Amino acid sequence: MAGKDYQIAALWMEGSLSFLEQLCLKSFVDAGHHVKLYHYGPLRNVPEGMELADAAAVLPRTDFLAHARTGSPALHSDLFRYKMLEQNKDTIWADTDAYCMKRFETPNGHFYGWESDKHINGGVLGLPSDCDTLGELLEFTSDEFAIPTWYGDDYTRELEEARDAGNPVHASEQPWGVWGPHAVTHFLHKTGEAKYALPLEGLYPFTYKDRRMMLKRNFDTTPYVTENTYSIHLYGRRMRARLVEKEGGEPHPKSLLGQLIKKHGIDPSKAPLPMSKAQQAAAKAPKGEKVKPTEKPAKQKKPAAPVAAKAAPLEPSARTGIGQVNLTDIANKYSTDKGSAKHRYTELYQMLFLPLRGRKLNLLEMGLLNSGPEHEIAAERITNDAPSVHMWLEYFPKAQVYGLDISDFSWLDNPRFTYVNCDMDSRENIQKAAKGLPQMDIVVDDASHASHHQQGAFLELFPKLASGGFYTIENLRWQPNHMEQKGITKTADLFYGYQKDGVFTHSDPAIADEFNALREQISGCFIYQVGFNKSRKDQLMVVQKR
Repeated sequence: MAGKDYQIAALWMEGSLSFLEQLCLKSFVDAGHHVKLYHYGPLRNVPEGMELADAAAVLPRTDFLAHARTGSPALHSDLFRYKMLEQNKDTIWADTDAYCMKRFETPNGHFYGWESDKHINGGVLGLPSDCDTLGELLEFTSDEFAIPTWYGDDYTRELEEARDAGNPVHASEQPWGVWGPHAVTHFLHKTGEAKYALPLEGLYPFTYKDRRMMLKRNFDTTPYVTENTYSIHLYGRRMRARLVEKEGGEPHPKSLLGQLIKKHGIDPSKAPLPMSKAQQAAAKAPKGEKVKPTEKPAKQKKPAAPVAAKAAPLEPSARTGIGQVNLTDIANKYSTDKGSAKHRYTELYQMLFLPLRGRKLNLLEMGLLNSGPEHEIAAERITNDAPSVHMWLEYFPKAQVYGLDISDFSWLDNPRFTYVNCDMDSRENIQKAAKGLPQMDIVVDDASHASHHQQGAFLELFPKLASGGFYTIENLRWQPNHMEQKGITKTADLFYGYQKDGVFTHSDPAIADEFNALREQISGCFIYQVGFNKSRKDQLMVVQKR
């Protein structure tokens, strides 16, 4: 191939980059590419040697598009790369989880590859600014209600009938990938430019199913990575989760990923993945030593006499897809701890919220990602995911979701999700945040779990709840010691007193008066234990407003 210089362009909305993004971006710099990193807000942990550019100059932030089912800004990202390629010559787009094995070269500006036997992915995408495929993509995405013809005649007819009836289907309501790999594949075939696509080994040598091989020690990569491999897709979100949950936050030095980090001089400790206190302890424990759990498992009583074998418990996946849309299935899909793998809150929420699912409503969640200040992790942590936000957006397709957190989640803002920054240690901060919010139908407190935070939030936000609305407080009996005020009445005790005597009693009489002033607005209050087992500690409270 010719030795023309190609610029690499990428997008990181804002906030901190972890060592994985650092590795990928630096790999292009070290390969000799000029790298332009577009962003909408302030960035942290950016490797040296790259140009920073204003993303709004390509696509204004007000034009964010989000997928209705997941809340993901994928549509915006797809449109951004097409417009960026139109505006920049000799440029190749690369996602921030694409690692450069060798310098990108192409004799004609076309640079993309097959990710499977069906689709050409756009995670790495080079299209000349005047090529037919880019023109088709820009024309198609200029109409947010355009009808994709590549999903078959029946689906095309369905969309045409909806359009003719005056109810066109927006791109955000169409299948995932409609503006991404599905559109790229379709138009490359239509224009005949699919002939330039690289084989699997070129850009996607490890398939999604094989991604864990990159973390295996002393793994022979020769069947995957060849002299024809330009890039390796690291499957960012899944790789980060695997590293935190199974690898202690960093890859083993003898794994492929560990070797690449060493090669490029990346220090994971300076740009770590977010980890909870328990995960940090597990990572520091000597090899083979188990970290003592914070809660001892209940002792099993021996049966007095032999009993018949019991049926094995059902795996959560055995129920998936049965009956109506189920919140637990969606929670498990996004790996939020509200699902069956841990707290099981969604089992109750499904019963409460299913009748509301198709309504236009407002939902507020406080606390968007585990492992924050409540676990002694700085508020300035990396926030690369918000599992429960994705869960709510998919479960309530017509809802407006609001997220309140001390850490920065503004990168997740889209037409159906609004981030609100708030340090709940101050009632004044909560008051200020509440003033900017509309009336809510559902409020979920999964923030720090400190008693004064829970109580201050309830006093400020319960009045914002609509009649018939639900207010829930999660992790009711777990309070972070370093944040808990000495001598304060626990939230569970506060509401138990109300359940028993009809009166709120508090160590601070002024707080008691504020709660008692709200009694006439409370329709019902229920407190549930861990795993809904009455012998366990209190865990979840639901209050409904009259």
